[in-house]
Amino acid sequence: MVSRTSQDIRCLNRFEVLRHLYGGDEARSRQELATATGLSFATVANLTSELLEAGVLVEAGRAGSGGGRPRALLTLNAERGALIGVDVAEASVRVELFDLALRELHVQERPLPPDLVEPAQVVQEIAAGIDAVLAATDTPAEHVLGAGVSVPGLVEREGGVSAYSPYWAWRQVPLRALLAEHVGIPLYLDNPLKASTVAEMWFGAGREVDDLVVVTLRTGVGAGFAVGGALYRGFTNSAGEWGHTCLELDGRLCRCGSRGCVEAYVGTRGVVETLRAVAPDDPLLDTPDGAGVLRALARRAADGEPVAEEVVERTGRYLGAAVANLVNLLNPEVLVLGNQVAEQLGEPLLARTRAAVDRHALAQPLRAVDLRLSTLPENAVSRGAATFALEGFLNNRELFGSVSRARASRGRGGNRTAGK
Repeated sequence: MVSRTSQDIRCLNRFEVLRHLYGGDEARSRQELATATGLSFATVANLTSELLEAGVLVEAGRAGSGGGRPRALLTLNAERGALIGVDVAEASVRVELFDLALRELHVQERPLPPDLVEPAQVVQEIAAGIDAVLAATDTPAEHVLGAGVSVPGLVEREGGVSAYSPYWAWRQVPLRALLAEHVGIPLYLDNPLKASTVAEMWFGAGREVDDLVVVTLRTGVGAGFAVGGALYRGFTNSAGEWGHTCLELDGRLCRCGSRGCVEAYVGTRGVVETLRAVAPDDPLLDTPDGAGVLRALARRAADGEPVAEEVVERTGRYLGAAVANLVNLLNPEVLVLGNQVAEQLGEPLLARTRAAVDRHALAQPLRAVDLRLSTLPENAVSRGAATFALEGFLNNRELFGSVSRARASRGRGGNRTAGK
């Protein structure tokens, strides 16, 4: 059983305070932050003092307090540093540069052709993308606080190892070490499931609730979990591979080698296979771009075209049955559908999914759950990856430890002076 130190708890509280400043444009007082987080005013005061001294927060004026002294308002110091989020997908590398307030400064998307998927080649594309966004914004590398990199599959987060990627059959690739040879900034690795969930926790539905499920629907499919307000990783950081649970015994062949996986029915390729089953001669099947197929299906379904409507109907039934399992197992307050498939098929898919969940989920957890589409700006994965870097910076014990020691030293000096 893992026990948390006082430093761990302090860092989690630091995250909790800051989560209530991200995603909104208004500055907030310490009193408002204490009410929003449920932490004591003294704890919030100490944490915000550290964040002010570290340059993460700045004062933004004062507000009236109903007759008492005006309250100082706090906001994020966007100029404190930059963050990078990298989303390595099956066919592309997306690199985004953000300021510390997680406002997008620049984005570059680089294609990954099928013959450019050896680890060294992918590393070169990531490094080139990082160089490009820094050059485009005249941002010096030393101004970057960290880069989060999301890679598909299983990731050993502490060592920065891509343990297994079903896209390219990678196994035990020391990705962070390879990147460090080209990128001289702190690196934080994880996968799209965790990235999407962290993005929702900081900027989306997870700012409102503690028990959350985030379903990622693109070429790869999975689910991220926040339990009690904390990201659930599992013993080996492998939690969330819901896309490789069985939906249909001996069903469609999945990329992982098994049959009947959820991903084979509701991922991008799964939707294309459903189209193939409904209309084997449909000209859309000649389109090599899965995202293009989804966009075209969405347009055709909106126009009432029967084949497209049937594909959305079947996909919603598959997805609803699989989502009902998550509702029954985890009893979340909110379950979010996000990424490529959900973004393109939108409300029609949500409606059909909800109808199937109603049929398959147990009554009590069904009544409790709010099933919704993600409202995060594109791209949730790269934004979540940048948040890995933000969390890594905020968990810098050397930085915040020195701030705490300096404050304690000043406090002791002040007490000695006062006693004279």
